[in-house]
Amino acid sequence: MIWKARDPVTPPKGRGEIGDRQLKPLSESVNDIGNGQRKAFRAGMTPPGQGPKPPPPRQAGSTPPRRGGDEPAPPAGRKRRDFTCPAQPAPPGARWSRKRRRRRRRGPAPASAPGPCGEMAAGRALAALLAALLVASAQLFPREERNNSVLYVFSFLVSFTISLHKADNTTVMIKLKPGLSPSCRIRMKNVIRSELKIKPGENVTFTFTCSTPEKYFIMEIQKNIDCVSGLCPFGDVHLYPLGLPRLNRTYIWDVKASTKAGLELKFSTSWLRQIEPGETCPDSVSYNISSCIDKAVVNIGTFCRNGSVSRIKLLGGVIVSLHLPWHLPLTTSGFNIANRASIKRLCIIESILKGESSVTLMSPNYPLGFPEDELMTWQFVIPSNMRASVFFHNYSLSNCERKEERVEYYIPSSPSNPEVFKLSDSQPANIAGSFNMSLQGCDQDAQNPGILRLLFQVVIQHPQIDENVTHLVDLSKEKNMTMTIHLERWPSHIPLMSEPICLICKDPRTCDRVLTLTSGAVYRISFLCKDLSRLRITAEKGIGCMDIRWCRGKIYSLSVPKAITRLPIQLHKFTWKLLATDLINVEITSPSLKLQQHIPEQRCNTSYSYSIVSATPETGMNVGVFCPGGSIEKIQMRNNITISLNTFGKRFISESIPQDLKMSFVPHIKDECTFTVSPNPKAEVYLQAPNSPYGLPPYVSISWFIVVPSKQTARLSFSRDRMDIACETGRAYINIKEEILGAEEIVCREDELLPQPRNMHHNFWVNVSNCKPVDKTQLTLQFRVTFVDKQIDLGIILGVVAGAGVLTAIGLTVFCIKKKKKKTQNALVGVYNANVNTQMPGKKGLFEKGRQNSESHVYAVIDDAVVYGHLLKESNGSVTPEVDVYRPFDGPIGNLPPSPPPFSFRKDIKHSSNTEEEPLPLTDTDQDTYTFAHQKSGQSEDNGDANKKDKGDTSVPLLENKEQVGLVE
Repeated sequence: MIWKARDPVTPPKGRGEIGDRQLKPLSESVNDIGNGQRKAFRAGMTPPGQGPKPPPPRQAGSTPPRRGGDEPAPPAGRKRRDFTCPAQPAPPGARWSRKRRRRRRRGPAPASAPGPCGEMAAGRALAALLAALLVASAQLFPREERNNSVLYVFSFLVSFTISLHKADNTTVMIKLKPGLSPSCRIRMKNVIRSELKIKPGENVTFTFTCSTPEKYFIMEIQKNIDCVSGLCPFGDVHLYPLGLPRLNRTYIWDVKASTKAGLELKFSTSWLRQIEPGETCPDSVSYNISSCIDKAVVNIGTFCRNGSVSRIKLLGGVIVSLHLPWHLPLTTSGFNIANRASIKRLCIIESILKGESSVTLMSPNYPLGFPEDELMTWQFVIPSNMRASVFFHNYSLSNCERKEERVEYYIPSSPSNPEVFKLSDSQPANIAGSFNMSLQGCDQDAQNPGILRLLFQVVIQHPQIDENVTHLVDLSKEKNMTMTIHLERWPSHIPLMSEPICLICKDPRTCDRVLTLTSGAVYRISFLCKDLSRLRITAEKGIGCMDIRWCRGKIYSLSVPKAITRLPIQLHKFTWKLLATDLINVEITSPSLKLQQHIPEQRCNTSYSYSIVSATPETGMNVGVFCPGGSIEKIQMRNNITISLNTFGKRFISESIPQDLKMSFVPHIKDECTFTVSPNPKAEVYLQAPNSPYGLPPYVSISWFIVVPSKQTARLSFSRDRMDIACETGRAYINIKEEILGAEEIVCREDELLPQPRNMHHNFWVNVSNCKPVDKTQLTLQFRVTFVDKQIDLGIILGVVAGAGVLTAIGLTVFCIKKKKKKTQNALVGVYNANVNTQMPGKKGLFEKGRQNSESHVYAVIDDAVVYGHLLKESNGSVTPEVDVYRPFDGPIGNLPPSPPPFSFRKDIKHSSNTEEEPLPLTDTDQDTYTFAHQKSGQSEDNGDANKKDKGDTSVPLLENKEQVGLVE
């Protein structure tokens, strides 16, 4: 028996199911058949294939049948109709037994008797046959198919009949999905095949050899419509034929039309939404629309349901494909075809936008090239109280020989239509109401045509209350600076279509989601955004120095310009890029706020921080993250430096007012980085080597100079006992030394223990030098410096007081002795010789007498020795002056006076009577006027102040006027 079904078969719900009926195992099904027959017989029903029969007469002497436990008792007043088989004589050797109130015969079964008992026997035989088939299928079919062996047995019970009218010009094709093995086949007239093609006018009946053909087969239904030579069936497009198997199916309408006419596809109220190639629709229902001009086919695009595209007008023929999943019982195509006049362009796509929304559209053939020298138009229907903005997200240009690729806008409110833009220009924004946009191609180069493609978005939003409010951004005094206003998490995050739109406008018609401003100009910007808290500012400034002669002494302020802080937008990051040559380094200072290094032991809780990175062409080193309010006063670094100010909240504007970070260019330094730490009293400072946790780069040296406050002691302690590094080349060292004369220097290698906590009483240095470590080992260093007040011992105080007393007593004693000696010392005087020639020696032009005739070597007057001698005696020099009473010179006299040796050599002079040194000539600079004083006879020698108290003429010049002629002063 074969069941024919035209209605769609209900999809299987699982293994062992067909439609809505749950299939049981074969044995249970056979038992159900047998039980159903027995119950039918007992209920007085006629078995299939037999007419009504009277009950058989009871034989005399026969035992009435006993009522089984499962048989219901007859109603009162009604006799029970017994359809049990009559008793038959048992063959020899057979015996009867009763079990569970059922009578069963053991032994050879008799031949089937006609009547109900014979039918039951036939049912049991059929069950046995089906069981044998089930066992055979379990051996022949694989495990997956064995689980549904019943379905294979009864699969021939479900068939499909497809009848196509010849006038419909429709073809049905059923074929395997690409890349699948033929585990399921099509059976038609006892012929197994992998695909089936049904042509117009054919009537075909077939079945599948599996229970889930939708997993293996797809179906294409193509209808050809000729509008050139015949009548076009304009109007709604229906899905034909009905009653098809539930497979993934594609309906194709191929409409041929003249290029002098246009076809219009009008979609139902759900409308369409264009998607990019490779994207899928949420409900798996998609439309693909192509235009046919002569033999050229242009892919207009792929669309999903529930969008804004309401109509598409095409020039010439059109091919529409509708893809439906097997489980969706769709009965309508969702569009109709109408005839229109020629549109004189490739196509026109109409999009109706209501409320705040956006639509993404692409040029035909995207991402491939737009047809050469073609024109297409998008029509946007927008309420007049809404605003539209156009954004080009992806485009490319072809190589044009003639004409120019462009975009034209027709805006009803514009005084100059059409407005022409290049694809590289900023597209119009804040457009009020509906408008048209057209894409025009060019004549491409035959050798290298290139590709013209475009993906753009149109955003619709309500006009903002403050859209006419402008904000002044003055960057005229800034140099080498750019600032960008953008959405948060840009550029990694692309806002979804459902997210509210925020636009930044340089002028009323130039708006974008991202706006970049450069230094040297003044801007007036406005915002089309309901929530300005979603916007951020990112700025960058460059400072360079190529010659230290022009940069030395200049101090640059690393603070955020007021043009940024005055905007109602949060600053996200401000970056300074400091560029210099190899012999020029960078010095960063924070005199008042100072910097704190952000490490786990001391975290920054401010609203902004500085990230400092040192970079070279070979390596880069992350110096660290710092925030204001610490102990680091100065950082000196080599190479190019990048400093980024990152904000973390709205408090930045109020906290950043006292920014004092400054930088300057300095000459070359020895270490890659040097920190100057000047902590507050009783502070606790944690310091960490740069580039943590990745470790210092090879052969890098870092230094810290820690200033110890007066009257305090610093305690230095390291966080670990060792450096935990193994060197492949060179050695790693840690040096610690106080900055005092003769201080001990502590040196530790990488294989030694680090110093134990120690007290530092003066300013000190900590230096770490890295080697080239072996793989998987890095040098990281962290230490702590705490400050406490100095503890002064009482014994030390008493010792200092006693020492001061002793020194005072010694000083008083020396003073008294010297004073007494001064009073008792006799003054040393010389003898006055009135015949002395006081003319300067060595100048023959000035002195008329020679050396032998003159007595210039004889002193006229020698003043008190105390006047000069006591000064020489009290000097701390190593030379002891010679003080004595004048004695006349008895030696030989030359032409020139001898020059006395310097004081430093007088103590080494030994007098010899046999040697005589030649005197050195005096230079012209030894020209002084001498004035001598003399004592009168009878003056007391012990009176040290005799010259002042004497009333006589004690200051008479010894040189007469006639002898002073020719002297040079």
